[in-house]
Amino acid sequence: MAIPENLKYTADHEWINADGRIGVSAYASEALGDVVFVELPEVGTTVEAGDAVGVIESVKSVADLYSPASGRVVRVNEALADHPELINQDPYGEGWIFELEDAVPGDVMSAQDYQKHTEGE
Repeated sequence: MAIPENLKYTADHEWINADGRIGVSAYASEALGDVVFVELPEVGTTVEAGDAVGVIESVKSVADLYSPASGRVVRVNEALADHPELINQDPYGEGWIFELEDAVPGDVMSAQDYQKHTEGE
């Protein structure tokens, strides 16, 4: 399973890039199974790192989506409304979920540390 080096990760399997774009890892998308619905955070909302900001529903389960950083939601991936499966197909690309302005990451880890974390689960 690919774990991009340029991203930071949370223990809850969210990722964040340097521009404040956020999604869930390939590990999470595989564990969830086929994603059928994504509840996105509202644009303009201010969030704190660790806040539950949405929900991801799959054929297997429902999981809360947590923000890996504090900041203001400035953009959401509208394509997920009609194509939630993008999270499974391309979790680090077209399956991104939302973006924060002036993102201040919370408790995040490097790709190497995240890989060790997933191996321990």
